Amino acid sequence: MDTSNNLPAATTSEEDRYTASQRTINHIWEVTQAAIAVSVTLATLGVAAVLLLRNSGESGVFTLLSNAFFLIIGFYFGRTNHSRPPRRDP
Repeated sequence: MDTSNNLPAATTSEEDRYTASQRTINHIWEVTQAAIAVSVTLATLGVAAVLLLRNSGESGVFTLLSNAFFLIIGFYFGRTNHSRPPRRDP
């Protein structure tokens, strides 16, 4: 006697292959976005350190870089917030 509440699979093998390929593409895209976020963070910190050490008056460059940094990081963390589970319709 099966006491589980699981329904039998209602997909074809082709649909399963399609879903698996989408997961692979999504994983590649996640890794790419993470790499971009890390590289922008490191570049911004590096340029900020150089500007600080040179004590130059290039505040416009620093402002532009910090705005780009916060925009990219904000979008990255906003998109990757998985605390809310996906909605499931009955």
